Amino acid sequence: MVKGGTSILSENIWKDALKYFAGGVNSPVRAAVKPSPFYSLSGKGAYIYTEDNKRYIDYVLGYGPLILGHENEYVKNKVIEQIEKGWIFGTPSKSEVELAKKITSHMNSVEKIRFVNSGTEATMNAIRLARGFTKREKILKFNGNYHGAHDYALIDAGSAATEFGVPDSEGIPKEVLNTVVICEYNDLNCVEKKLKTEEIAGVIVEPVMGNMGVVPPNENFLKGLRELTRTYNSLLIFDEVITGFRLSLAGAQGYYGVSADITTLGKIIGGGFPIGAIGGKREIIDMFTPSGKVFNAGTFNANPVSMTAGLATIEVLERENVIEKTVSVAKSIAEELDNIPVPHVINRVQNMFQIFFGVSKVTNATEAKKANKDQYIKFHINMLNNGVFIPPSQYESIFTSLAHYDDYVINETIDAIKKSRSGI
Repeated sequence: MVKGGTSILSENIWKDALKYFAGGVNSPVRAAVKPSPFYSLSGKGAYIYTEDNKRYIDYVLGYGPLILGHENEYVKNKVIEQIEKGWIFGTPSKSEVELAKKITSHMNSVEKIRFVNSGTEATMNAIRLARGFTKREKILKFNGNYHGAHDYALIDAGSAATEFGVPDSEGIPKEVLNTVVICEYNDLNCVEKKLKTEEIAGVIVEPVMGNMGVVPPNENFLKGLRELTRTYNSLLIFDEVITGFRLSLAGAQGYYGVSADITTLGKIIGGGFPIGAIGGKREIIDMFTPSGKVFNAGTFNANPVSMTAGLATIEVLERENVIEKTVSVAKSIAEELDNIPVPHVINRVQNMFQIFFGVSKVTNATEAKKANKDQYIKFHINMLNNGVFIPPSQYESIFTSLAHYDDYVINETIDAIKKSRSGI
């Protein structure tokens, strides 16, 4: 097993993939690895192993879900126990109630939950729910905030949408565009102006932007959103698909001390299996069918395997001080990145961070787009050649996991950074 180098087998698989998939992939960011993506064979702890017999320290972690690292033994054993009983029934299972109890015990703003299958489904239904509850049609979102791949979210979106030059996807009806109002992240003046002059059902926000690199909220930005939405009778929607159970056991809401009306969750609460959730006050969530008139249904909603994996993951988070350990690792790695001798800025919130080259600050999407993306890609390639996998896109987050809490892993990463900083 070697750390880096060329990927002949993956290159051959890539040639086949180009024949069968648009752009060779089934999610755009996977094509950002140049000159072609490697193909993963397995993962264990902090490491990901490829079809080419390469090993990388993994700081992508499935783009966030694997806060315990790959193939955590406790989660794996719980999932195996469930699979041996069955993996879909079309009826409720006890595990969905147990996971709901666990989530609501940590997130005070979440009294009831609807489980779905992805972050995209969660935000799509949260927007529908806000419109149904308020009887208003417009939603306010922020430039560069990514809320999944549905029509109402793909307007000035972040992440892969920006990476591939399509922040506004084709195929979205003008009527949809006219129901979405945009402000710059961290700009409360814009929010207040829009809420004053337009009938806004809800304001949806990534409390920490995780799909434009990492961009933290300015002081009082989130609290300002809370006050303004209450003043103008709009709902505040926190998209915590990334930050939920990552920044704290109470998510960004616990970390920043701000409560939302509706919360979307995903990634970590599924333990690495497909998951999404919409949570909030009883009177809002009860608008969902069958108790209300906002429709949602899904064959795989509350799939028992995802429920089991999510519950097991949170149990480990509770008993092993996982968040504190992942923050410690992130701090060490970010400090070493800060020694890179070219102009840059590093944004870090707890255990998620990103480096932006050629700029002195990044507080919103407009500033993030000014960063030198070519330098970042060179750095990514250098890190890959030195055995470390960081996101291939400037507009994603570097994540740490419990499995990275190991001196050998940290020292190997720091050594890779030192070797990778030349030539960028």
